[in-house]
Amino acid sequence: MDRKRLTAIAALVLVVAVVGAAGWAWWQNDLRWRPKTIGKHAPEIARLLEQEAGWVSPGLNGSKLYMVSFRTCPDCLRFKAEQFPDLHAAGVDTRVIEIARRDVNGLPKSTPEERATVAELWLTRSWALMERWESMPAAAWTAPGIPPADGDPARTAVVEAGRGLVDQLVPLMKANGVDFAYPLLVWWDQDGRMRACACEKRETYRYVRRELGVE
Repeated sequence: MDRKRLTAIAALVLVVAVVGAAGWAWWQNDLRWRPKTIGKHAPEIARLLEQEAGWVSPGLNGSKLYMVSFRTCPDCLRFKAEQFPDLHAAGVDTRVIEIARRDVNGLPKSTPEERATVAELWLTRSWALMERWESMPAAAWTAPGIPPADGDPARTAVVEAGRGLVDQLVPLMKANGVDFAYPLLVWWDQDGRMRACACEKRETYRYVRRELGVE
């Protein structure tokens, strides 16, 4: 093989390596964090969130952001603490849907106090109650003045409705390339497209902010 051909092959290998490295860096730092456009089952997802979920919100008049959460979810608490002030300042109506998760393999994933509070939130839609709940450590919360959900068929059914909501959302999100995780965020961008992400990492926040008009 002559020297020119070897040089050409080496140059081609170098170009491929550079392009591959650039592509990987683009995916690593940008593409992997972008939200997905909901092109399948959008009306059903909208109905579940808007009409069948017991969301609570501050009652603002701007864009709507739905957030599926549970009380001790660290990524959910971080998003609320770091992003809600700016979102509210921009008029975004943050509609939080709290879930009391099912037990897994006999291990409890919620407490009686959590189940009682989730049922109360779904029934009363009280943003103030959610703020009181989150103002103190979860283990110290005694659900003062809130009727227990355990032993009350109607309130237990409300808790189960939240779990059923997640059961329905998991495959609908999967069909759109979103692997369900907490917090699940769903919103509409400035072009009217339904968008979603399982926004567990801070790297996702910039896209949510941009698409909701937060500078």
